[in-house]
Amino acid sequence: MKSERRPRRESTGRPTVYDVAELAGVSTATVSFSFSRPERVREETRRAVLEAADALGYVPSAAARGLARGKTGAIGLYAFDYLLDPAEEPATEERLVERALARSDARLFPLYSDEVQRGVQLECRRNGYALMLGAGHAAHAPGVIDVAGRVDGLITFAGAAPHDVLVQLASRIPIVELGGSGRRPGIRTVLVDQRTAMAELVSHLVTTHGHRRFSYFGELDIPEFAARYAGVGDALTAAGLPVPAAVTSHPGDDESTVRAVRQVLAGELPDAIVCSTDQEALVAIRVLAEAGMRVPHDIAVTGFDGVIAGRLSSPVLTTVRQPMEAVGRVAVRVLLDALRGDGAGGRAADADAVLPSRLWLGISCGCSVDDAQS
Repeated sequence: MKSERRPRRESTGRPTVYDVAELAGVSTATVSFSFSRPERVREETRRAVLEAADALGYVPSAAARGLARGKTGAIGLYAFDYLLDPAEEPATEERLVERALARSDARLFPLYSDEVQRGVQLECRRNGYALMLGAGHAAHAPGVIDVAGRVDGLITFAGAAPHDVLVQLASRIPIVELGGSGRRPGIRTVLVDQRTAMAELVSHLVTTHGHRRFSYFGELDIPEFAARYAGVGDALTAAGLPVPAAVTSHPGDDESTVRAVRQVLAGELPDAIVCSTDQEALVAIRVLAEAGMRVPHDIAVTGFDGVIAGRLSSPVLTTVRQPMEAVGRVAVRVLLDALRGDGAGGRAADADAVLPSRLWLGISCGCSVDDAQS
């Protein structure tokens, strides 16, 4: 087998792509692809390049690669900011350590957005892209604009950035939105079926446990949450039961969920509280316990998302699990197809796909340990 030509350059004191190519016995193009497009390089060859780079202390220049390709080599992910640190003066290192060691609430991490981010990170790494993170809310445009100006393409959670700003940005870079109410000009979407599994969960409460009176905690202004509430309505209407009005509760805002529980406790108790997220369900279980109510003996509580904290709670939470890591991975694939100019017949068709979610039985609905999933 004919070996690749290895160019020689005089040493500048700092290892270069030419040094790595010579040590690994490959071309400079192979070295470049090993870092920027690893899927195009055989695993054995890529391993030799990485070992050579490690031995020489070589770090590829992102700026140089960007100039050569006209790209940054980075993808942006823009998420919600509802669990970021509150606005305050920068904390000292001692204060940061004290805060981290004192934090004991397992509901804070990882959340749905964290699991999706993991999928994005894994797929970016597999394809040789760096990942830039940003966070904000729908009324805050500068944050998403700043991230978009530094990346080749952007993934954003529905509702995290203003719709009109995203449409404007989509004329400059590819954008993939996670969720949302549907396609908008220039914006691809990755959706999860929120409605079907929620209907299945409520049907389980009705048919398996005989529950007839329900409360629903959540908000309806984001399409995903509206779809979950619609699933509740589908199941209860099919069973000939009344559909409760949504009791206002906001994910990440514990006080709003505490108020919702107190509102329910002040009236006729329902058989079950169906929450729009696991975060709210875990808060509800805690507040009910403080009020002397036993879950699920006195009242059942369910969530939605399938975060790890729900599996560690007592009782173990019955919920709907979303394919969170897959959402992140598919979003990156759709975005890369757009960057490569693939048409509707390529992977970009995933933008119109609806990924499934699934009922996950715990104990908080009333199921026994034997019935619950491990």
